[in-house]
Amino acid sequence: MAGETFTGHAARLAGLSAVLIGWRPDDFWAATPDELAGVLAVLMSDDTTVVPPDAAMLAKLKEQFPDG
Repeated sequence: MAGETFTGHAARLAGLSAVLIGWRPDDFWAATPDELAGVLAVLMSDDTTVVPPDAAMLAKLKEQFPDG
């Protein structure tokens, strides 16, 4: 990968994020590197203790972030 450009790496990551997590280009570009890394770390983890948010957590998040 020596000599590859930022643009090449970004395009590859944008494509992977679309395939793996369903992000549209705007989602990818609006995310921080830490957010992308966090999502990918969960997907690649062998940790089975990670559980999806329950209804109460989703309601709390919707209240904190009402823009949907």
